[in-house]
Amino acid sequence: MSNYPCSWRGGARQLPHWRLNQKWSAILLVQLVLLLHITDPVKSQSLLDPLRPYDGPVASGVDTSTLNGKVLVGYQGWFNCQGDGAELGWTHWARHRFRRFGPGNVTVDLWPDVAEYGDDALFETGFRLADGSPAKVFSSFRRSTVLLHFRWMRQYGIDGAMVQRFANGLHDPKLRHHKDVVLAHAREAANREGRTYAVMYDLSGLPTGGVQRVIDDWTMLRKTMEMGSDPAYLHHRGRPLVAVWGVGFNDDRAYSLGECRELVEFLKADGCSVMLGVPTGWRQLDRDAVPDPALHEIICLADVVSPWTVGRYRTSTEVLRHRDHVWRGDIVWCRERDIDYLPVVFPGFSWHNLKPDFPLAQIPRRKGEFLWNQFLALESLDAQMVYVAMFDEVDEGTAIFKCTNNPPVGAEPFLTYEGLPSDHYLWLTGEGGRLLRGERQRTDDLPYRPSPKHGR
Repeated sequence: MSNYPCSWRGGARQLPHWRLNQKWSAILLVQLVLLLHITDPVKSQSLLDPLRPYDGPVASGVDTSTLNGKVLVGYQGWFNCQGDGAELGWTHWARHRFRRFGPGNVTVDLWPDVAEYGDDALFETGFRLADGSPAKVFSSFRRSTVLLHFRWMRQYGIDGAMVQRFANGLHDPKLRHHKDVVLAHAREAANREGRTYAVMYDLSGLPTGGVQRVIDDWTMLRKTMEMGSDPAYLHHRGRPLVAVWGVGFNDDRAYSLGECRELVEFLKADGCSVMLGVPTGWRQLDRDAVPDPALHEIICLADVVSPWTVGRYRTSTEVLRHRDHVWRGDIVWCRERDIDYLPVVFPGFSWHNLKPDFPLAQIPRRKGEFLWNQFLALESLDAQMVYVAMFDEVDEGTAIFKCTNNPPVGAEPFLTYEGLPSDHYLWLTGEGGRLLRGERQRTDDLPYRPSPKHGR
């Protein structure tokens, strides 16, 4: 894909036709080269037009024609840093995003291992490491960040990502631009790395009537970016897959089931397959689900159902109970109705710095045993696909990407990977995919990993 903003396409042909002496011709040539290559990362982001069809390189890799056999991760891509060009401050790192990200202003429980990020992607914070040096974090707004994350997906055998697109921010021009830029980066990265990706709309926070924003946004993406047509975009059942998360929860959401049904019908009429992110209690209309049979009617219109399970079990024993009392019945229900089932697994949970009343490591990772036991439980049910929550969410401590064992020192506590390599959960997620596809033997203990390369 061209690195030039589309506003400059054909610019040279529009120059006035006057004669220039050699000196001024050289000066003009240098200026054009600088403008076209846009070496300043901030300028490159502010001038980038992400809303254009993909025309960049494509690498062979995973089969993008089906969700079957895939392990996908949720990709938030929502981290900003002051000075990254998005003008969104320290979004999702800090409680007060336009104040210095440092002690007393933090909402994350894990700290990323930043050893492999480019200098353009990293920003100094007010935190200090044990050696006294400033701690740095990345911006999702920077292209090199997203390219690196998808490179890790390829290196560890993770098939791709559901790129989150929070609908409640689509009305804000700066938030929307950030989402467009990250989506464009993810599209490029998936194509370059032979991975797959799909758009996942999160409806959380939408007001009454707000689901129309999703319809308008998808219509725009189809017309401008030709979303769903590039080689890396995930298809399922012969159509591009669009995920809609947040249907049927009983937490007093302002938008209605009727709006959700209209959205599903719109996406189906647009030639898409639809995945619905629903509550754990969707099948029996209990627990976290609305007790409304209309939820079943909407699910029956969809192609894939994916119940949210983060926080619904906390130990390996509870994982087995969830398998026997929830997953097993869900899978039977879906197979009887020709609906595919995408279960959710997660490595652990912690949001102490976001919500201090809760303890650090609220759901312990146990060095990967908790995540592995979920893969084992689903393999025993012959699950055909899995969604891992999440790739990069350090806010709630569910990230599987590279995090450090040497976070900043000070009053705020941070989780670590318990001395394990920083890539441990990337590797373990890849092994989970191999298990589900029958490419490795089942082992009740954690898989053996010979001589892993330890991260920071």
